Amino acid sequence: MGVPSFFLSFLVLVLVLLELSVAWDTYPPPLCGPVKANDSDRIEFALNLEFLEAQLFLCAATGKGLDSINKSLAKGGPPSIGCEKANLDDLVYRITEEFAYQEVGHIRAIVDEVGGFPRPLINISRETFAEIFDRAVGYPLKPPFDPYKNSLNFLLTIYLIPYVGLVGYVGAIPNLESKSSRRLVAKLLGVESGQDAVIRALLYERGKEEVYPYKITVEQFTIAISSLFDELATCGIKDEGLRVPLELGAENRTTSNILSADVYSLSYARTETEILRTIYGTGDESKPGGFFPRGANGNIARSLLDQGY
Repeated sequence: MGVPSFFLSFLVLVLVLLELSVAWDTYPPPLCGPVKANDSDRIEFALNLEFLEAQLFLCAATGKGLDSINKSLAKGGPPSIGCEKANLDDLVYRITEEFAYQEVGHIRAIVDEVGGFPRPLINISRETFAEIFDRAVGYPLKPPFDPYKNSLNFLLTIYLIPYVGLVGYVGAIPNLESKSSRRLVAKLLGVESGQDAVIRALLYERGKEEVYPYKITVEQFTIAISSLFDELATCGIKDEGLRVPLELGAENRTTSNILSADVYSLSYARTETEILRTIYGTGDESKPGGFFPRGANGNIARSLLDQGY
């Protein structure tokens, strides 16, 4: 007698559920909550991003990194890979130069507060950014995206960076215990959010413009980059491009998205693990790559690394 079809269907369902159960045990859901850490470790963690921003802005504006301004702040850390002066118009040059010196101030503030650590190896080469843009659009761009070619390319490049620091500070503040720690991070957040707003506003002004020679508009690039970072972080939508569906716009009344914000128009927040997944480009806080080929520094980042780094 043949086996009833409903029994076969039920058997297949059970096998699938068992397989999912094994996979769930082997590969647990990604950590989206805050890690256990004291105030000093959380503030120190942000130093990785401040080093990245300082190196990128200083190199693009002056052709030289942090060591040319204050070598002691790097605490013996290695020079960055790919330091290069960008071809910028006067407006973007002035903005980049100011942001660069602001980041030096941020590093000094954190070092004065918690002591700091040696600057990690940072990769801001053309190849690193080209790989990010390829992954964002889903295919190899030809020619490869050059972050330092002109002002528009560089604005798209730095679209990636201050926002990561912004959401990191928003995520850190509720987990800080002392008033002095919260005060420092709130002040850092204020400037990071201002930088992000300036970058997004300049890009929004050119949102419908195609980025030569790719036939992809500025808006489309921002949407693709934000989607990639959400995918890497693995904890939902916390990064949005310059244009969103109406249901994600402010009060569901606009598709403009000059500032990335949640359903209440409040800033998104990311944890340390989410940030590492994005800046490593691996989607895994234990596997370095991207901007930090040997991993970020500090107790939080080092405790999450696989052995061997």
